[in-house]
Amino acid sequence: MEIDEELTLKKIQIFLAFMRCGNLSKTAVEMQISNVSVHKALHSLENSLRCPLFKNEGRNLIPLKSAYVLEENSKKIVQDIVTTVNKTREAAGFASKIFHLGSLYSLTVNTIPSIISGLKLRRGDLDIQLLLNSNLDLVKKLKATELDAIIVALNETTQDQEFECLPMFQDDIFLAVHKNSKYAALKEIDLSQLKDETFLILAKGFATRNDSDFVFEKAGIEPKVFLQVSDIFTLISMVSSGVGLALLPGRISTIYENSVKLIRLKRQYQIKQEIGLVFLKRKERDPNLLALIAECRMFSRNV
Repeated sequence: MEIDEELTLKKIQIFLAFMRCGNLSKTAVEMQISNVSVHKALHSLENSLRCPLFKNEGRNLIPLKSAYVLEENSKKIVQDIVTTVNKTREAAGFASKIFHLGSLYSLTVNTIPSIISGLKLRRGDLDIQLLLNSNLDLVKKLKATELDAIIVALNETTQDQEFECLPMFQDDIFLAVHKNSKYAALKEIDLSQLKDETFLILAKGFATRNDSDFVFEKAGIEPKVFLQVSDIFTLISMVSSGVGLALLPGRISTIYENSVKLIRLKRQYQIKQEIGLVFLKRKERDPNLLALIAECRMFSRNV
């Protein structure tokens, strides 16, 4: 049997509301439409089904046996549709019970713990899975929908028409030295005078590596690299051991603070690293993502 195009889900929902409420006025209030619209929907439903559902007793509509049969089976249909929609949205990563968040290693010092704690308060049943990696790799995983959102440095890697970016805070880049270094007592330093010093650097793809390359070039020096590492904590540990110098963001100042000193660069070499939330525009209405956006905005106001 061919289904009439006038038989819509909206009319079924109005019908079910009427069967629950028992009259036009209460149904209109529940569905937030007029009495006339309720009556038209019920009459149209009868026409599309090609059979009566009610009989008139004065100004009242009295359900027939056909109405009760439709009610029983329609409840199943509506529930199946709701289940189907939810499963479809979960498959696409919308309102899933698992949220995949990507971030930089350096942001785990205080930013990410605060964000995740707030997000769990907003959505307590959400399973948050955190992936730490470089800016470049996280951006690639976001675009491939392997991640739901990332909190990273906003730079050329995040400039994509598919992305929406929410700036959160800015961080300065400092020279990190061992506390017993001959430079440790300085309040600021001229990077161009460190041509003969040994440096430790992050691997390519990390935001701080990109910023370091820019600052080194601006200072006109080719750094003597002792070691290249793939996470910022190893880098800080090596600096604390006195192996070499490094350029690092200020947010890591609490790590090894008894053995590592951060020195501000002279004005001409100063650079700011902007940290923010990045997500796919097509997912901006996902409830989980909306909760994360709200939490990131709150965090940015308190920085």
